[in-house]
Amino acid sequence: MRVVNEFVQEEIRISVFSWNNKYIIKYELGPLEQTFKVSEMDILEESELEAFWKGDFFEKVRVRFEEMGKTFRAQLENL
Repeated sequence: MRVVNEFVQEEIRISVFSWNNKYIIKYELGPLEQTFKVSEMDILEESELEAFWKGDFFEKVRVRFEEMGKTFRAQLENL
């Protein structure tokens, strides 16, 4: 597995890997994680991957983290 890029944006750690003819884009925020796999055949240049941490896509990832966090905290309270 090759690390393509790693950085933090708006407190979300973003890691991009190349593995098995796919790009794996992993978002981490605290104990939560979201992972997306994209075929390398769908990406002509690695710079096109930036679309996954900009604009509407990234905003939806951020909102999903908020929803996941609420669900996770509620479950912990019910243990």
